[in-house]
Amino acid sequence: MTGNDLTIRHLVPELKDDFLNYFQGAAFADNPKWQSCFCQFLYVDHRVVNWQSRTADENRAAACDRIACHRMQGLLAYRGDEVVGWCNAAPRTLLESFADEPVPNAEQIGQITCFVVARDHRRTGVARALLNAACAMLRDQGLLVAEANPVRDAHSDAENHFGPLSLYLSSGFAIVREQDDGFVVVRRSLV
Repeated sequence: MTGNDLTIRHLVPELKDDFLNYFQGAAFADNPKWQSCFCQFLYVDHRVVNWQSRTADENRAAACDRIACHRMQGLLAYRGDEVVGWCNAAPRTLLESFADEPVPNAEQIGQITCFVVARDHRRTGVARALLNAACAMLRDQGLLVAEANPVRDAHSDAENHFGPLSLYLSSGFAIVREQDDGFVVVRRSLV
């Protein structure tokens, strides 16, 4: 998918090095404390895994393993040959962190979880292009609903790592639930 000088590509094993280089470089240049995640936080069951004790090497290895066997999904945004954004989007059933939050028809839900846009490319349409591509990807997998959990009153780009609420609302998502922790559950039909 291309547009607005962006090319959006599905994460596949052949793009693993692009993903890793982005996460080890521009992705968290202004938020280095999250550099060790490699977008693995939602892929683990936090009732079993002590996230605070996980190292960058462990998360990097887990990402490599998941990418190799197609158990990690998402999209990379490129401007030219440079990765400028990432969106983690996958069937809810792949994201083990949601195991303690059962919902009806979980197998029909695509979860859009993280946006990581390089600082110099924010507010240039990267997140919107990634969101549109994520919804198309999830629909193509036969999922019926896209769900996300943005923060209602995010005060920084880092707090908006699940995507800005305004982005979702302007893209056809509706609020289905407000949580006490400041997160909002939004959904959009994919049919």
